Amino acid sequence: MSREYRVAIMGATGAVGATMMELLEERNFPVASLKLLASHRSAGTLKEFQSETIVVEELTHDSFDGVDLVLSSAGGSISKEFLPTAVKKNCISIDNTSAFRMDPDTPLIIPEVNMYAAHDHRGIISNPNCSTIQMLVALKPIYDAVGIKRIVVSTYQSVSGKGGAAVTELVTQTTAALEGRPVECDKFPHQMAFNVSFDWPFTDNGYSEEEMKMVHETHKIFEDDSIGVSPTTVRVPVFFAHSESINIETDQKLSVEDTRQILSQSEGIVVIDNPSQKQYPLAVDIAGTDSVFVGRIREDLSIENGLNMWVVADNLRKGAALNAIQIAEQLLNTTLDSRTDQS
Repeated sequence: MSREYRVAIMGATGAVGATMMELLEERNFPVASLKLLASHRSAGTLKEFQSETIVVEELTHDSFDGVDLVLSSAGGSISKEFLPTAVKKNCISIDNTSAFRMDPDTPLIIPEVNMYAAHDHRGIISNPNCSTIQMLVALKPIYDAVGIKRIVVSTYQSVSGKGGAAVTELVTQTTAALEGRPVECDKFPHQMAFNVSFDWPFTDNGYSEEEMKMVHETHKIFEDDSIGVSPTTVRVPVFFAHSESINIETDQKLSVEDTRQILSQSEGIVVIDNPSQKQYPLAVDIAGTDSVFVGRIREDLSIENGLNMWVVADNLRKGAALNAIQIAEQLLNTTLDSRTDQS
């Protein structure tokens, strides 16, 4: 990785954008220059990167001049408006929004699952939804080994998935509730403190938009529309890391021990599964880490080829920023190099 790349982050002042900056530095990503882009309201904000102070710039259609790689997490409408311009200016964009995920010409990529598909991009590569990422990292080794007929998943999603302001609001709500004062809601449709909430718009079929993302993205990433996916997504009063209860029905029988062995040997997965010693993935332990953690692996007592498991991952890291940077890392010396050779 001798070549260095001119990188821009769209949405640099948001929670995911800040995590992208941290990870670029932590992972020694070969950054020749870093441009931080945000709305006009955030322009002028100062950020530190590699002991240097960078001034956040207002995002415009001229922002992509002299840029090789765009990491985008500024909202779907912003991505739709600006990323086509980035493509025209010979940038590769990795987008963390839902803007292009279901576009048939845009690869939807989890590096541990389907990195091969990323090389067939047309300038934009999409990050899946955070809940989809951790679920499919955990399920892909099983799918490859014995096939999967059906997935039933319930998520327990942290408030940081809604941004830094949502984390602050949970703190404010919790303090107000403990002090007996009225709880005010701004970022959440219902009180979030001491509550479990449905926090996404609902579609005509009764499922939320978040739930339908998990259905459609699973089919696209696995390239298998035959898998039944039955999701329920819920927001819980946890700051960081999403948890998921996953039940699967496999095509062939897979024992609990074989499942543990397969997952333990798989990229990006850590198995913590010793309930008698109270050892299993917990959000407070997983926050700030980069792997997908799996535990509570057990047979489903109701069907022949069924398994249950508990899956936890940091939604800002593996569920968003890290996944994007891993895609970029694996494109180094291939697509990125060919693009920069032309610039």
